[in-house]
Amino acid sequence: MPGAPNPYDFLPNAPTFVLKSSDIEDGGRMPPAQRSKILEVEGGKDEAPALEWSGFPADTKSFVVTCYDPDAPTVSGFWHWIAYDIPASVNSLPTGGALPDGAKTLKNDLGLLGYLGSAPPPGHGDHRYIFCVSAMGVDKLPIDENQSPSICGFQMYTVGVKARAFLTATYGR
Repeated sequence: MPGAPNPYDFLPNAPTFVLKSSDIEDGGRMPPAQRSKILEVEGGKDEAPALEWSGFPADTKSFVVTCYDPDAPTVSGFWHWIAYDIPASVNSLPTGGALPDGAKTLKNDLGLLGYLGSAPPPGHGDHRYIFCVSAMGVDKLPIDENQSPSICGFQMYTVGVKARAFLTATYGR
């Protein structure tokens, strides 16, 4: 499964910038705190990782932060986190995922607001959890908090993504 295509390869190319975390290592194993307590993963806390980004285009007006598992046993993967309309003056989120004023979140694929930790089915192998910060050229996406993650992605495509930053962790049980 980790050899499956990267879903971002199907989107229009965009420049990249830097995404770091003090909680997870790019290419590393998902730490217990970022695994799912709700879905009964041992040690899980459903705690969004701290994220910090730099090098994005100067004319960025907002950010979208997502966490996506393309290896989930569905035809559409699994969205773990979608936060949008994060002001361009913000270049980090703290551990726990508290959002700044004006930012919003969509329901993840479990139907809950906020970050849902990793919880691949036992025996399904390692899954990739792709954290992506997208720099947007608009202050606000033309969506509301009742929209699906797919509609958010479609609107991002429609208004145009200026650049993206990635950090990927894996986890299997």
